[in-house]
Amino acid sequence: MTRPALEAPAPGTGVRTAGPCGPTTGPVPPDAPDPLALLNLFGDGFIRDPYPWLDALRAQAPVHYDPRTGLWLISRHWDIRRVLLDPAAFRPDNAQQAVTRLPMAVLRVLARAGFQLPPALANNGAPSHSGLRRVVTRFFNARCVAAAVPVIERIADELLAVTSAHIDAEGEGDLFTTFAQVLPCRVLMELLGIEDVDPATLIRWSDASLELFWGRPNPDRQLELAELVGEFHQWLSATVSGGAAASGSFVGALARHRLPDGTPLDHGTTVSVCFFVLIAGQSTTGQLIATVLRQALAHPGLWPNLAQQTGLAGAWVEEVLRREPPVTTWRRVTARQVELGGAKLPAGAPLLLMLLGSGSDPEVFAEPDSMCPHRPNVRHHLAFGAGRHRCPGASLARTEAAVALRAAARRLPQVRLAEEDGERPMLGLLSFRAPLRVTVVGEQTIDGFRPATTAPTRRTPNLQG
Repeated sequence: MTRPALEAPAPGTGVRTAGPCGPTTGPVPPDAPDPLALLNLFGDGFIRDPYPWLDALRAQAPVHYDPRTGLWLISRHWDIRRVLLDPAAFRPDNAQQAVTRLPMAVLRVLARAGFQLPPALANNGAPSHSGLRRVVTRFFNARCVAAAVPVIERIADELLAVTSAHIDAEGEGDLFTTFAQVLPCRVLMELLGIEDVDPATLIRWSDASLELFWGRPNPDRQLELAELVGEFHQWLSATVSGGAAASGSFVGALARHRLPDGTPLDHGTTVSVCFFVLIAGQSTTGQLIATVLRQALAHPGLWPNLAQQTGLAGAWVEEVLRREPPVTTWRRVTARQVELGGAKLPAGAPLLLMLLGSGSDPEVFAEPDSMCPHRPNVRHHLAFGAGRHRCPGASLARTEAAVALRAAARRLPQVRLAEEDGERPMLGLLSFRAPLRVTVVGEQTIDGFRPATTAPTRRTPNLQG
């Protein structure tokens, strides 16, 4: 794998500099400073190419304290899996805490909006979690996902028709803003019966929530984001308390739910569940689709085969989930003193599970730098977590990404990635990473631009592809 130059000396024993084709190695003097001290999880170098750092962490410091974030970075696959499967020793309480301290002015904005998020799903280690998870899972189980395929295909075709026309007219288009970002939002809105807000607003609210709680925004930006997050919370609160939710709807199911002690689910927790589902169900899936499309377009010879070879799109999605998942890290906190990866950690130690790096662990995946569709053990990746907090929408996300990839390859068979000036923009939050632009150009001829697509042929859905 060819890697771009790092901003600073690459981490790891023996790795001192980075050339145009990646880190170079050499003997390191005993008194040399620790290169991992240069690691910055929010730095441009890490965001654009985190793999040299993740490889060094896994090989040299699998349990590493990061002073910039105050988190213990856990980078080996089996250590991460152990943490995820032992919620008694490694609690989820800190999973949704703000990464950057929220100043008083921001807290006042959120308070005016009535913003609060009681533990519900990802950050809930209490007995109430299992029942709430069952409610959510009923809307995203295999039967529901299979029934949703025609909906996904219809919306994908509608969006790609507009994108195709734009490419025909302008010669290029962005598959992220016109397709990848919008598709899962519209699908989720239709599946959950959301009609009183437009997709662009829901996307804006969701993206603001991710940046406020998982990013490094400056104080002025935090205030802007807090206004949007407050609007989102107020809309959710009004939706939950409106009393007009159909009995078979998502909100209706939450209203009927009873906690372990027999009491109804309170309003705040209901809003918290909806907050989590609406963000996880569309923002992270949109990030996955964007990464899947960009990687497929960049892989020589793959794009022409995706629409024809049964199972290839699904296999590619799975390999992207292994190598470049949209959810790159997740947090846990130790409930007691534990030993992990050869290190003793005290009770209350905040952990950052490096999910992105776990998919490239050579102890689990052969030739981890290579993209290999149909890899035999690809489902061993941890992109959706593991155990009781494994993503309940994993099946829907996989299916949406595979349908989106097939549909795009079929509708836009002649497009290719555009040569961009400068480096492409990337989302670089603590736990989320994806391209923010997937610019493609249509096929060019000597005589000028030639339309990139023909009308798609309707096909029977193939959940395996």
